[in-house]
Amino acid sequence: MTPAAAAPDPDIARRVLREQVAALYANTWSSTLAGTLLAWAICAVFYWQLRDPMALLWLALNSLQLLRYPLSAGYHRDPLAAGRSSFWARRHCRELLIYSSIWGLAPWFFMPAGNLPMTALMVLLILGLASGGVPAVAPRWASVLSFVVPMMLGLISALLWHADAVHLFLAASITIYLGATLYFARQQHRLLAMALTMRFEKEALAEQLARQMTATQRLSEEKTRFLAAASHDLRQPLHAIALFGAVLEKDVQGRPEHSHAQRLLRAVHALGTSLDTMLDVSRLDAGVIVPEMRAVPLNPIFQALNQMFAARAEEKGLQLRLRASPLWVFTDAQLLQRLLANLLENAVKYTIQGGVLVVARSRGDMVWIDVRDTGIGIAPAQVERIFDEFYQIDNPGRDRAQGLGIGLAIVRRLSTLLSHAVQIVSSPGRGSRFRVSLPMAAPQTPTQVTGAVLAPQATPLPRRVLLIDDETDVGDAMAALLGPLGVLLQVVPDEVLAAAAFVRAAHDAAPFDALICDYRLGGGADGLEVGQRMLERFDPALPLLLVTGETAPERLRRVRDSGVPVLFKPVAAHTLLAGLAALRRTD
Repeated sequence: MTPAAAAPDPDIARRVLREQVAALYANTWSSTLAGTLLAWAICAVFYWQLRDPMALLWLALNSLQLLRYPLSAGYHRDPLAAGRSSFWARRHCRELLIYSSIWGLAPWFFMPAGNLPMTALMVLLILGLASGGVPAVAPRWASVLSFVVPMMLGLISALLWHADAVHLFLAASITIYLGATLYFARQQHRLLAMALTMRFEKEALAEQLARQMTATQRLSEEKTRFLAAASHDLRQPLHAIALFGAVLEKDVQGRPEHSHAQRLLRAVHALGTSLDTMLDVSRLDAGVIVPEMRAVPLNPIFQALNQMFAARAEEKGLQLRLRASPLWVFTDAQLLQRLLANLLENAVKYTIQGGVLVVARSRGDMVWIDVRDTGIGIAPAQVERIFDEFYQIDNPGRDRAQGLGIGLAIVRRLSTLLSHAVQIVSSPGRGSRFRVSLPMAAPQTPTQVTGAVLAPQATPLPRRVLLIDDETDVGDAMAALLGPLGVLLQVVPDEVLAAAAFVRAAHDAAPFDALICDYRLGGGADGLEVGQRMLERFDPALPLLLVTGETAPERLRRVRDSGVPVLFKPVAAHTLLAGLAALRRTD
């Protein structure tokens, strides 16, 4: 299909024309120089052989045409040339028409009638000039016609004028040659135009794709910001509810209402778990989780997983077996346990009868951990999608009891983070097998095992704590929780009142033992910066704890880079107490 038949976009047509015109004017200087030298050479030969003054007259006419060269060369000095392509295309055609017409006059001016060698030389010169110049003017068909037709018609008409057999034969042959030249020039022009059209169509598609990718990225960023803001706004009241619920549950112990308080806490815990799952995705995407790779025995991990899922499997009437293994692997124990826990949770959730088996086997220098189930299985078309966020098989109604559909998305991220490949083999109605491949490690002696987690100690809590949080409910809930434990909590909403509290504490000789800051304060203030400024101004050694409901990846990275301990809302009562106790231990 030709460019004309393809009906290209008007913008693409303009860009094609601009490139064609630029190609025509790119060789203006070289073609002018070549044409001038050729004109002087042919005139010198013919004048030397024939002493015909008409050759000199034609040379003068050709030289006068060269005075128009600045008109053509002006294209390169025109700052708006790219936007005036049609104007410069017409000017180029006009200049070629004048140039070619002057060459068409040459056979009339000084081609001898009875001198066949000189006639043949004239024919060869004009044919060679026409054929040699076609590639330079092929980008524009109008330029091809303006360049080739006048000089060839001038030659043919001059031959016909002589009217003898030889000249008539030459005229006929040149006419055929003209047709062939125009045919091949037309094909060359079409190829060049098509190549330019395809080039700009591809560029337009690439630009359109880039715009779409930019728009998609912007929408994704807006979605991330929206989810982060929504998550933060949900976590704030939920954090207060969790703390008030803990206080209420303690106050009603031994009374009939205690069971209701426990149900409330379980509901709060379930909602907090869902929010924490989304937070895990944000933390993994933000790169704030850095694995601590070391030699790890598999048995303790399997035992912990058995404790986590044994009761749930028993409730469903399933057999859960985690075979003991003497193998050691090179991994991060906590992250591997989280990865396997998500696979186990998925297996138990989608298994109606039968059971779930977890087994580890060595294969060369690798260890395969297989999680097998006799569940509903996965259709081949869904295998790749199960690792997408919020995708769940057979849950179009988004039943809350089946979770959020993020577990396997976290598995994929943890697999990438740990460089532990995860493979899946599944048959609908027959179950699935997830295989985690990870490097084997040599068994370690107890003295070689590093990074062991010590059992929590009964550590006293800080006695005087300053909380910077603009949420009144959060401050009241924390005061209600910590007050009975002997912690004097003072709550202020902003940096100004926090500074005043430090001044009063110093004046009363009752310094604070710890500082807790919410990350996002009123008026858009940055709680991390506020806390760090308070420490710098009043007590650089004071322990600082950051409490936040933020899930935005860039803010999570900033928190990680600060090195400040952080708890994510909603914070369970025992987690908050453990965080405060840790501050006291580092005091």
